[in-house]
Amino acid sequence: MIGEEVQVRLREIVSRYPSARSAMLPCLHLVQEEQGYITPEGIIAVAEAIGAKPDEVESVVTFYSMYTEEPKGRCVIKVCTSIACYLRGCDDVLAHLEQRLGIRKGETSSDGRFTLEAAECLAACGMAPAMQVNGRFFENVTTESADTLVDYLVSAGDTAALTSAWQPVSDGRGMATVSRLDAANPAVEAVEAADTADTTAQQNGAHER
Repeated sequence: MIGEEVQVRLREIVSRYPSARSAMLPCLHLVQEEQGYITPEGIIAVAEAIGAKPDEVESVVTFYSMYTEEPKGRCVIKVCTSIACYLRGCDDVLAHLEQRLGIRKGETSSDGRFTLEAAECLAACGMAPAMQVNGRFFENVTTESADTLVDYLVSAGDTAALTSAWQPVSDGRGMATVSRLDAANPAVEAVEAADTADTTAQQNGAHER
């Protein structure tokens, strides 16, 4: 069910574009954010907002991997598997998360909390290996920092501290995300400390060469 508030936000997003159809992608992001996935009702709502046929919107939903028509977990973890991340151990991170969460890539945990996915490229090659949680970037990931992040997600109540990551998308300003959690939490600090230490080591190694 697409409520009136969401429909108002869809119309507001459309008003920012010279052509209503140009607002299709951010409108779809908004609907997916609100419902967790793209439902038939969501497709109709977006079609009405931009003045397109539902079939046209459906074709875009099925083309882009960032949209899904199936329910996913409250925390969608994507591990980048591109060449840069592969060379820095993304397979180890992905295998570790499969074991830790008790699911294979492409699956959702029985409690509906986690979905684990492999992503072809997250455009963070300079800080590989990279992963995302609900669109939030985490870089220089190790099996240890991945464990720490999962611990935090469990203790913090899943996505409570991550929802702001998608706000720029639903406001129609593109795909910008941030790379840190906005929370004072020992687990988050540990993840950030690991990132900082790894980045410093890389920089020092570059200077030595």
